[in-house]
Amino acid sequence: MSFETLNLNPQIQRAVKEEGYSEPTPIQAQAIPAVLEDKDILAGAQTGTGKTAAFTLPMLQKLSSKKGEGKRYVRALVLTPTRELAAQVHQSVRTYGKYLKLKSTEIYGGVSLYPQTRALRNGVDIVVATPGRLLDHLNQGNVDLSRVEILVLDEADRMLDMGFINDIKKIITELPHFRQNLLFSATFCEEIKRLSKTILKEPQIIKVTADNKTADRIKQTIFPVDRTKKADLLTHLIEVNNWKQVLVFTRTKHGADKLSRRLVQEGLPSTSIHGNKTQAARMKALKAFKDGRVRVLVATDVAARGIDIDRLGQVVNFDLPEVAEDYVHRIGRTGRAGNTGEAFSLVCVDERHLLHRIEKLTGAQIQKVLVEGFHPDPSIKPEAPKRRSKSGARGRSFGSGNSYRSSGSRENRKFQRKSY
Repeated sequence: MSFETLNLNPQIQRAVKEEGYSEPTPIQAQAIPAVLEDKDILAGAQTGTGKTAAFTLPMLQKLSSKKGEGKRYVRALVLTPTRELAAQVHQSVRTYGKYLKLKSTEIYGGVSLYPQTRALRNGVDIVVATPGRLLDHLNQGNVDLSRVEILVLDEADRMLDMGFINDIKKIITELPHFRQNLLFSATFCEEIKRLSKTILKEPQIIKVTADNKTADRIKQTIFPVDRTKKADLLTHLIEVNNWKQVLVFTRTKHGADKLSRRLVQEGLPSTSIHGNKTQAARMKALKAFKDGRVRVLVATDVAARGIDIDRLGQVVNFDLPEVAEDYVHRIGRTGRAGNTGEAFSLVCVDERHLLHRIEKLTGAQIQKVLVEGFHPDPSIKPEAPKRRSKSGARGRSFGSGNSYRSSGSRENRKFQRKSY
């Protein structure tokens, strides 16, 4: 099958061809015809499968086939969990729609409200937004969503996991009852199934991979190691294997900054990206990593679904995530678009229960490899779980005492609501 068989107009086909694509991916081949037939869809696809184009291309096709009259109004709304993903999706809208007479804008936190307000009030056809900042604009009367024809929830499971369900419900009350709904999710958890029943109308269900399975094209390896030796092992692996570009995940913002500084001290150009950084700082760090000026990008889960880097070879879990599904999203930053990739996890005795959850979720045991000079001390016992504080953090912060263990299971939800 080629894109020419999907009944896309010549302007869109031209843009797709210029990006070097001739054949649709499996998710695109199934989703594009369904969207063009005005069906609601519930699509399950891992990152790197081409799902953004799966809804962007038919959305552009439908909007361009009907000419609006008078001032532009919002006809399509795409909701994403993070700023990075919103920027990525909006770039796809601009790329594939560059020969169409449609206007779009991106709406997210961490930047000034004024340029966004001006764009909304001048009139746009497509809005790509994070829920929190879009609600800010709604509350200030900057945007009218009463004529939206297409609603897209991208990475819906992540939005629920980040606590955006109430924001999403509030936004949906501003939309017209009759509209097309497209819900994309990397996993089909029970929460997603419940949400889909409240939003979708007789949806076509599309699955291109089994639920919660990690991509076969990603080679996964576990390195057992003492928690105090994780940073040394990471440095060793980067230097011995001569990794030129590696994305490293930590559990906390403070841990990401600490590890990045440690790597710089070891002579490895590094920077960090997380929710406490301004949007400008995050984009600057990501650009430096993509351009090759930074060898190691240390990130929290805020970046797990918003980073799209061509041919990223290695992803390292410095800390295992406390939510098993996040492991799938993290390693999905490599092995994208048919390429192969490698995912490595540095696992100390405290994280064995987290590893068990991951292997149970993915349905497969991950290969364990001992690195000479970094064998874990069998006499070390797991630390007792730390009592959760009022702020939601628990445990020690990275670098406190003799432990590299990070201090919380996730980014603070309250902060995420304000930042995105």
